[in-house]
Amino acid sequence: MLNNPYKIGNQGNQGMAQQVPYGYPYPAYPVPTTGMNKPMPIGTGFPPAGGLQTGVNVPSQLPMEESYIENILRLNLGKMATIYMTYENNSQWNAKIFKGKLEAAGRDHIIISDPATGMRYLLLMVNLDYITFDEELQYMYPYAGGVGPQR
Repeated sequence: MLNNPYKIGNQGNQGMAQQVPYGYPYPAYPVPTTGMNKPMPIGTGFPPAGGLQTGVNVPSQLPMEESYIENILRLNLGKMATIYMTYENNSQWNAKIFKGKLEAAGRDHIIISDPATGMRYLLLMVNLDYITFDEELQYMYPYAGGVGPQR
């Protein structure tokens, strides 16, 4: 333990990289910069405007929405769906199938209604296996000029 490089303060190995608070050494790899000797923001993936030019054509704005399940479901509200769900550690039923009209979809839930009984179901996405539809799905996004996956 005498040569532990991660000791706090001036304890431990004095001959190693410069110490920072909590005893973690500075990284041995170079820190990316924007070309103006400013560190690049971590986690963005893109340099700030007016920064490093890489020759890659990057759009100026990211799309407003992406192809997530809830967005695809929202494009298809009102359609009949068959939803296959799995419930772990359930002694009565492990898997269950729900059929109904797609009423709403959120980040973590789906709401359907059974037209025969009028019963509404709030289903959690965490249990979702897959969904089938008897008709063609709407998948072209109405924003950004209708840009979406092409057939």
